[in-house]
Amino acid sequence: MSVTHIVLFQFKPSADTAAIDDVCNRMLALKDNCLHPSSQKPYIKASSGGIDNSIEEIQNGITHAFVVEFANQEDRDYYVQKDPAHQEFIKSLDGVIEKAQVIDFTDRVFR
Repeated sequence: MSVTHIVLFQFKPSADTAAIDDVCNRMLALKDNCLHPSSQKPYIKASSGGIDNSIEEIQNGITHAFVVEFANQEDRDYYVQKDPAHQEFIKSLDGVIEKAQVIDFTDRVFR
């Protein structure tokens, strides 16, 4: 069953537009840069993201959101725990990200 991975960012006040654009573009580029360990081909099914435009005013500082879809839990686990491109991306966020939140779910699984 597929897994949806939602990533939310709040950037540091010191992060300029170029740094924010760079992080966002590199986050979306993970779709092509993350390669499956056995096939050596991209394994992320879909990736999208952008700046918040909600009118509800309950963002609690979060300004950018990304949705990443995986075919199964094993692919998501590899991405989170071992994928070198993803690990490098995470390390590059130091000094730019104030807060990050992540939640994953499988559609229609509530327990």
